[in-house]
Amino acid sequence: MRWLAAPAAGLIGLLALWQIGGWIIVSNPRLSAFTGFAPGPTLAAFVDLIVHGGAWRAAAPSLSRVAQGLTLAFLAGVPIGIAVGLLPTLERALQLPFQILRMISPLSWMPIAILAFPTWDGAIVFLIAAAAIWPILFATVAGVKRIDPAWLAVGRTLGGRGFAMVRVIVVRAVAPDILTGLRLALGIAWVVLVPSEFLGVTSGLGYAINDARDTLEYDRLSALVLLIGLIGFALDATVALAFKRVQWTPTA
Repeated sequence: MRWLAAPAAGLIGLLALWQIGGWIIVSNPRLSAFTGFAPGPTLAAFVDLIVHGGAWRAAAPSLSRVAQGLTLAFLAGVPIGIAVGLLPTLERALQLPFQILRMISPLSWMPIAILAFPTWDGAIVFLIAAAAIWPILFATVAGVKRIDPAWLAVGRTLGGRGFAMVRVIVVRAVAPDILTGLRLALGIAWVVLVPSEFLGVTSGLGYAINDARDTLEYDRLSALVLLIGLIGFALDATVALAFKRVQWTPTA
C-alpha cells in the first residue's frame, strides 16, 4: 500500500488540476466553446470511444506504423551500434556525421519522405524509424564499450571468432542497453507519430485528432489525447517488464 501511495497521490493531483482547469473553462463565457476539454465531457467521450470501437479503429493504424518504424530502427541500429562499438576506426569516422544527423528533427525529413515513398504510410514509417534509430544505436554502442574484456578473452580462448563471438557474447552482454535504447526509442516514436499523421493519411490517432479539431468536437479531441497517453504508458510498461524478466548472463 505504501508503494501505491505516491503514484496514487500524483495521479490524484493531476486529476485535480484538470478539474480546476475544467471549472475555469466552464465559468468563463468566452471559453464556452471549449467546455469539452473538462473532465466530465472528456471521460464521457472516452467511454464512448471504447464502447463503440472508435479507440481501436484510431489506434490500430498508429500502432502498426510505430511497430514497423521501431522494427526498422532496431534492425538498423543494433548491428550498426555493435560495429561502431567494436571498431574504433569506424567510430571515429561516423561519430561526427551521426551527431549531426541525430540533431535534425525527424519531421524535417517529411518533404523528402513524401517524395521518396509512394504512400503516406511509407513516409510515416520512415519518419518514425529516423527518430527511433538514434537511442537504439547510441545505447548499443555504450553497451559494447562496457563489455568486460575478460568475457571476450574467454570466448577467444574457447575458439570463438567473428559472428559467433558477437552472437554469443556481445549481443547478450549489451541486451540490457539495447532494451533501454528501445524503451527510449518507443517514447520518441510515439511522440513523432501524431504530428506525422496530421497530413496525408485518413487513419490513425493523429488523423482522428485533426478530424475532431476540424469538427469542433473538443470532448472527443481530449478523449483521444487521453487515449494516446494511456497507450503510450502501456507500451512503455510492457518494455520495462520485458527488461526485468530477461536474463542477461552471457555464456561462451
